[in-house]
Amino acid sequence: MTTMDAPRRQMRTRQRSRAWTIARTDLRQLRQARDFWLPLVIIASLFFVVIPGFLLLIITRVSNIELAQQLSDVVGALPTAIQENVKGESGPVQASYALAVYLFAPLAIVVPLTVSSAVGANTIIGERERGSGEFLAHSPASEREIYLGKLLAALIPGYITAAVGFGLYSLIVNLLVGPMVGGWFFPTTSWWLLMCWVLPPFIMLALAVILSISARVSSAAAAQQSSALVTLPLILIAYSVASGSMFEGPKVALFIGAAAWVGAGLALLRTSKAVRRDRLLGMGG
Repeated sequence: MTTMDAPRRQMRTRQRSRAWTIARTDLRQLRQARDFWLPLVIIASLFFVVIPGFLLLIITRVSNIELAQQLSDVVGALPTAIQENVKGESGPVQASYALAVYLFAPLAIVVPLTVSSAVGANTIIGERERGSGEFLAHSPASEREIYLGKLLAALIPGYITAAVGFGLYSLIVNLLVGPMVGGWFFPTTSWWLLMCWVLPPFIMLALAVILSISARVSSAAAAQQSSALVTLPLILIAYSVASGSMFEGPKVALFIGAAAWVGAGLALLRTSKAVRRDRLLGMGG
């Protein structure tokens, strides 16, 4: 049994190595394409750092009594379960806490999903347009390994965006709101579940569909347009899911995450056959 297992382990190692080589090559090309990734970095910075920091800084510094009362009324309009968890003595502080913990949560899914979708839409059709599809089609890598490599190349930028954005956002929240509610409090349990349990499968689910589209269309423009039509409903769903997981609590987040993992696994199994050598050569339909 041990003698038979050794070649299988070696084969799996070679398969992982070839898939990672494809992913590493794509990531190196992405790093060199500054005109492609720079706008994505700017968008991520705006939504994770600039806009939250600006709004929280303004709200926490409100001194006008009438405006403070209006902010208190806004917090009072939130669901009862959220009001019970909101910290702070004054209206502005409570509003800042609610904004940081609950209302900005959907952006944590939408932004990384947008980044990975933009990369994934171009990853396979880009091979044909660059003329490197023929080289990849005749490489020792199997179609499954090519698919896995392309999937990794699109997943990693989204996950990096999520990790870096989450870290910076946490720092901003704790620096601006933390001193007014008794110290550093962020991330909360719901945010940990959102980032580590709910977000990863949603990105995988979107990329499963997008890679399938990228393998079938005839141009990068068509891939971008088709992926936009596909990801828009997913973004709306992700926005609703993030809001729901925050408002309803950890149990809902655990359930949603489990369902998303199952859906992502099924989608990846179904679309993994989309990458074919004839399509890389521009001959497949």
